[in-house]
Amino acid sequence: MMDSTSWLWSNFRMRRQRADSAKPHAATFSPLYRQIKTLLLISLESGEWQPGAAIPSEFELAVRYGVSQGTVRKAIDELSSESLLVRRQGKGTFVATHSEPRTQFRFLRLRATEGEEQQPERRLIDCRRIRATAEIARVLDMKSGESVVVLRRILSFRGIPTVLDEISLPATIFKGMSAAKVSGYNGALYDLFESEFGVRMIRAEERIRALAADATTAELLNVELGLPLLCVDRVAYTYGDRAVEFRRGLYRTEHHYYANTL
Repeated sequence: MMDSTSWLWSNFRMRRQRADSAKPHAATFSPLYRQIKTLLLISLESGEWQPGAAIPSEFELAVRYGVSQGTVRKAIDELSSESLLVRRQGKGTFVATHSEPRTQFRFLRLRATEGEEQQPERRLIDCRRIRATAEIARVLDMKSGESVVVLRRILSFRGIPTVLDEISLPATIFKGMSAAKVSGYNGALYDLFESEFGVRMIRAEERIRALAADATTAELLNVELGLPLLCVDRVAYTYGDRAVEFRRGLYRTEHHYYANTL
């Protein structure tokens, strides 16, 4: 039986042949490098190439897909710009991983007003399994009442509690998630998701507003009740544009600011 990657590759070649024989309709097809990009994404999503592993060379991929190396290079360039692949001079192209130093601050956009960036100290408050609220179910495209795993943690910089995160995850995807697993992991949370649960965060959408600290938040972040905080709501997506995380972060900004590149 033909697997999904082989079927799509075969279908891709059939579409190219039809396009060549029906030039008036060629405009309905996406650019060739975008079609190659789609096939590369399928291989990434299917696990053909694991995080941190090298992918075949541009020459090998060009032969595989029956296109020029330039077409493959353009597809890889776009995936590299999206932080899905990483080029290493003289070594080749590798599947990006959240364990790499260059990705550590990709999703944490908080920057120190002075001094060099530091890795935050992480302290887990609790890990609970609850029924999804209507908001979480809508955002994560779940049925109302389905189970989610909710993590709460504090990120501290130079000993100062700076971020209070509340992270909601579909329980069906993150089976086995526990306080012990999170607390015992020496690395970024997205690295844990990738290595232990096979979930790679590809992109995220965020909404930002100001919010006054309530009693619980004030105690956890060691601030005055009612202090203005930066509230960042994030929805993170994996392959296939599937939402797999809703995160609400409350940020102190006395010594930090939120940085973004437009």
